[in-house]
Order: sequence, then C-alpha cells, then structure tokens
Amino acid sequence: MGLRLELSLLFAAGAVCGYSLTCLGLPLLTGLVLLGLGTCLASLVCHRAWGRAERAGKACVLVLGDLGRSPRMQYHSLSLARHGLAVTLLGYPGAKPHQDVLYNEKIKIFHIPEITAVKFGPRIFQYCIKVFAQTIQICYSLLKIDAPAYILLQNPPGLPAIAAAWAICLLRGSKLIVDWHNYGYTIMQLTHGERHPIVLIAKWYEKLFGKFSNFNLCVTKAMQEDLKQNWNIKAITLYDCPPPIFRETPLELQHKLFKKLAYEYSQFTARIECVSPNMEQTAFTEMNLDTGIVTHVRGRPALLLSSTSWTEDEDFSILLKSLEEYEGFIIDGFPLPSLICVITGKGPLKEFYNKLIEKINFKYVHICTPWLEA
Repeated sequence: MGLRLELSLLFAAGAVCGYSLTCLGLPLLTGLVLLGLGTCLASLVCHRAWGRAERAGKACVLVLGDLGRSPRMQYHSLSLARHGLAVTLLGYPGAKPHQDVLYNEKIKIFHIPEITAVKFGPRIFQYCIKVFAQTIQICYSLLKIDAPAYILLQNPPGLPAIAAAWAICLLRGSKLIVDWHNYGYTIMQLTHGERHPIVLIAKWYEKLFGKFSNFNLCVTKAMQEDLKQNWNIKAITLYDCPPPIFRETPLELQHKLFKKLAYEYSQFTARIECVSPNMEQTAFTEMNLDTGIVTHVRGRPALLLSSTSWTEDEDFSILLKSLEEYEGFIIDGFPLPSLICVITGKGPLKEFYNKLIEKINFKYVHICTPWLEA
C-alpha cells in the first residue's frame, strides 16, 4: 500500500509539474517539484515507521548457495529461532538441510532458482548479464516475503547480494547484517588474476557496499582485524561452535554407519577375515551377533575426517602432501597406525583430485571421498 501511494504521488507530481512548466513558470515548477519529492519522502518515512511493528520479530537469512551445504547459516537460523524470531531462510535448493531446520516451526525455507551462466559473448558480458539477473531475482525474492527486521547475508558470494539486500533494507526499513566468511574478490583472483577488470570491480564493490551494512560478523579474529585495518569495517568475531546436535556417537551407531559405508567404500571393510561366524566386522568395529555387543577392533586404523567444497580457494594439495609425509613416517618405522582419510563434500575440483589420488601409491594411507548425507 505504501509503495503504491508513493508511485501515485510521483505521477501526480509529474502531471502538475508538466502543467506548471507551460502556464505558471519555472519558480512555481521548482516549488512543486520540491513539494512532490518532500511528500514522497514523508510517505516513505511513514511507510517505514508504520511497518516497524510488522517487521518486529522477523529475520531473513540469505544464502546465494546451496542451503544444505551452508551449515553456519543454518545454525544462525536455528539461533534466531531459539531467540523467538520468525526466520525466513532463502537460498538455492540442493542438499537437504538439517532436520532441526526442516522441522522448526519458526523457520520457513524458500528456494531461489539458481541462474545458469550465459553461454555466448565475452566472459565479462556473460558475468554482467548473470549479475543483473541475480540482482532482479534477489530483490524480487526479498520483496515477496514479509518485511523482516533483519536481513543476515553470507559473504561471499556478495556480488550482487550485498547491494541488492542493502537496497531492500533501505526500502523496507530493515537492518543489514553481513557475515564475512572470506572476500569474494580474492576467490576471483584465483581464476582471473589479481589485475583482471572483474576482480578490480569486485574489490571496489565489496569495499564500498560492505560499509553500508548495519552490523558485521566474521569467522576469525584475523578476518576482524583485516576488515578494520583495510576497509574500516567493524565486525564481531563469532566463532563456529558445535551446536547441540553434535555429540559423541554411540559405538552401536558407529558400527551401523561403518557397515553401511562398507557396502560402497572398500576402505570401511574389515582389514582381516573374521574367523568367528557370529562376529560382524568393519575396519573399526565388530559386533557379536549373539549378544549384540559392539567393540572396537584391535589394531584398527586411525580415522581422519574432513570436509571441503573442492574449490580453488581450499587448497586440498596441502592435506595431500601431509598424508604423503605421514605415509613416509610409517615406512621409516615410526609406530603409527594406518590411516583412513574421509573427505566429504561436492565441488568442481573433486574429480581432478580423485585422479591425482589414484596416481599416488599409498600403502598405509587410504583415502575415500564420499558425499555424506546429514
């Protein structure tokens, strides 16, 4: 209602101004233009003030990425919901979010269709078209939901999300919170180089619109200091902490999981053949089928679990080199257990590193790269 009123006032002011130009002269025209603009501004202020009660108790968490693969933003949503806010979680469909998010009555999930890149023209043209389309899409999605008191945005990716979210906040009287995980332009540098026009524009954009946020969060103290020193942005360090859903897994559930994984990944099968027919074994556990009691296997390997997005900004070769060094220590006689390394995640470089792993002649280190469901 408020937006329609403002547009009507603009058209009315334009009509009056057009008549004034032909009949009443420039002085009166100027006065009427200022009056029209002042009326529109007053209407916008009133619209924002009247909507304050509607915005109270509502928050929007915006992710330009797969919601199911954005655990920190899911935890933000749960935390806001626990503090009594009605949360709208916006992002791309894909992996299934955690069940605590799915079944929380205060959290509503709305998916944004992912825009595919244009396949013709210069690369910079393709990128500009995609950014323009995403801007329209983000603005439309944020206007379609109830006006929130806060919009919490993950960066990166922040182009064009920061500017689009800031504009909607300005229009609807919301507060913008940016959670800085990294800089978007530094990730672009890995592909395009430091002096590429797209990288320079992205850096300028991120630095400019990052200052328009009302509040800022970051993952590390180093990020907080860098934001302050280089961009004069004050941020609060909010460390990743395990939520209540993280707890020690009972041995029975461990055995069940390892048994399930063993059907698809040979690394989880028993290292030695079981001599007793009433024992069910995996690489780490064994269960007595008569009693149902589960115990650890003697001489079991160590289990190393990590996750990655398989992108250029997460250099998997560092871990791979460390695993080669670990293998070398065992060969040299150090009393270390063999190692099963599980790397879970999806991303563009996964196949590249899988082929690289196959070429390494590991004897005591075994690597598998499954996508583990929540």
